[in-house]
Amino acid sequence: MLAYCLWYLNTTPTSYAHSTSYPVQELSRSTKVIMALVSEFLGQLTLNLGGESEPKYPTVVPVADFDPEKDAARIETAIKTKGVDEQTIIEILSKRSYSQRREIAFAYERRAKKDMITALKGALSGSLETVILGLMKSTAQYDASELKASMKGLGTDEESLIEIVCSRSNEELVEIKRVYKELFKKDLEKDVAGDSSGNFCKLLMALVQARRAEPGSVVDYEKIDADARALYEAGVKRKGTDVATWISIMSERSVPHLQKVFDRYKSYSPYNMQESIHKEVKGDLEKSFLTLVECFENKQLYFANRLSNAMKSKGAKEKVVTRIMVSRCEVDLMKIRTEFKKQYGKSLFQTIAEHTKGDYQRALLSLCAGDD
Repeated sequence: MLAYCLWYLNTTPTSYAHSTSYPVQELSRSTKVIMALVSEFLGQLTLNLGGESEPKYPTVVPVADFDPEKDAARIETAIKTKGVDEQTIIEILSKRSYSQRREIAFAYERRAKKDMITALKGALSGSLETVILGLMKSTAQYDASELKASMKGLGTDEESLIEIVCSRSNEELVEIKRVYKELFKKDLEKDVAGDSSGNFCKLLMALVQARRAEPGSVVDYEKIDADARALYEAGVKRKGTDVATWISIMSERSVPHLQKVFDRYKSYSPYNMQESIHKEVKGDLEKSFLTLVECFENKQLYFANRLSNAMKSKGAKEKVVTRIMVSRCEVDLMKIRTEFKKQYGKSLFQTIAEHTKGDYQRALLSLCAGDD
């Protein structure tokens, strides 16, 4: 984002400052755009020493020379075009931030006298429709909707439930809960409790309550040692697993603390934490604990692995690919891209190009925002 702001400053005509040939209002508009970009960047900065927000590494950032009226007019034309001009819709909506997409929707409604989301639903179909409609929600709204869908009807989509609940930060979970209540008039905790059972339910409930400690600037080595020993004694050391102890430690301690705990754990146990989980628990509980540990150690690598596995599977698990690309494009998709290349020696961009096609492919590549 900072590089983006500097680029914009460097490409803004220097004659603005030295000439009367540019109208004053044009200078004012450019200044506002720069200030908005700088403000967005500063809002994403965090020292992570007790702060609540995690640093952001988005691939989708606010476009500099933004004109919602112009974008709305182009989208209206694209929808009215015989056969629908999907390319224009992708080009605009995948290259604007959520707040900008909302402004476009307001402008569209003013000029077309109809709701833009309804118009997009009528114009698009299949995988492209899923991506575009996902982009019309905020990250928290999208996550809340995905959680609701995973618990809707007969049978639960545990895989989606685990991915979202186990990978989101305290801050993200608090916002998801607020939005979930707003959208569905129900408490997320109650829906999770009604749709899961046993220790799996207890773990999800503990995570959804968002009681995880925030990172501190002081490292408590005694507590690290005590937690590592407690995890060992609750699992590998005894017959049967004291799951409650595992849930308590993994849902309440800060991420930097747990990273050190897992390292210390190896001095007590002949197995690392992931190997211990495989040995001690099974099914959805095993998947949940493994997801947590992977996210504690490297969340972006976890998502990179999920993307790779989803695209390698027969017919590509589009649902997983779509969810990660849409939900992380304004959060940390740039870092996921980096981890993907490091892990697989091939860029995420190239992998998407190989395993997807058509307008769906174009939309995903646009969200990916470049090759590595």
